[in-house]
Amino acid sequence: MKRSIAAALASAVLAVATAGMAAAQTKITVAYTATSDFASGFYAADAGLFKKRGLDVEFKLVPLNPQIPAALQSGSMQIGGTTTPVLLQAVDGGLDHVAIAGSGITKKADSLFAAMARTGVDIKSAKDFEGKKVGAPGIGAFLHVLFRKWLVESGADHKKVQFVEVAFPQHLDVLKGGTIDAVITGEPTVTRIVAAGAGTIATHFNDNLKGDMPVIVYSATRDWVTKNPDAAKAFREAIAEATEFVNNPANVEAVRAVVGKFINMPPPVLAALKFGKWQAEVTPAGMAEWVATMKAQDMLQTNLDAAKVIAK
Repeated sequence: MKRSIAAALASAVLAVATAGMAAAQTKITVAYTATSDFASGFYAADAGLFKKRGLDVEFKLVPLNPQIPAALQSGSMQIGGTTTPVLLQAVDGGLDHVAIAGSGITKKADSLFAAMARTGVDIKSAKDFEGKKVGAPGIGAFLHVLFRKWLVESGADHKKVQFVEVAFPQHLDVLKGGTIDAVITGEPTVTRIVAAGAGTIATHFNDNLKGDMPVIVYSATRDWVTKNPDAAKAFREAIAEATEFVNNPANVEAVRAVVGKFINMPPPVLAALKFGKWQAEVTPAGMAEWVATMKAQDMLQTNLDAAKVIAK
């Protein structure tokens, strides 16, 4: 009887301890869109890098990047993988949001994003986009802003292009359906479109890049970061550890596998998927480059201090 009581007490103590450990896990929901730019975050979640730092992180897919700031502001999600222009527009509009960590970055030699012309539509230059209907995965988001920059610097008038908002998963379908002339998109959608024969690459529109620019930054409200400094720090450290792994060429197949877990795609497309580079640190210089680009397109109404948009 004494042994049974002791065993029961031990089990009770273990249950309480386990419950205490579970309660100590900070719950964080992270918004993401269907692009491989999130690979470092995907790996951090899959490899338990968040969990070992006391974070219970769930990645939740959203259709369009500009929807993320509202989700953060409402508290339905705690961290969002916003494109940098989306974050800056949110701050410019009065939301007190900050970048916690970085993810994908631009590289002049990359072929991870492109303007894809529908098969049968003849587009060979920037001027050829004028008068065309072009799908973008978020008006005012990274690809839309960078593509307009390329159009202007290549001698075309971006105001003569009809942009319509189309989520990444629909890019292949709208090209097949013939409802638009082109899409500006990124991997893995570029590979899917080429494999399906629905479109061709008109341009990667990155030949005018002067330096590395952050594509995706993990952002949150400043209030959340202030109230959860340890969680924000742990999240940043997990992303940094994951970034080292995904940037190692020896791990490309592991990266491919983890991207496939978070973004549904046919095996042949996954096998052909191209990857770029990731950077965990968000720098004032990279943020300032976006501020200058957006000001040139009359997208900002205030004088943003790039450094103040980065969490300390």
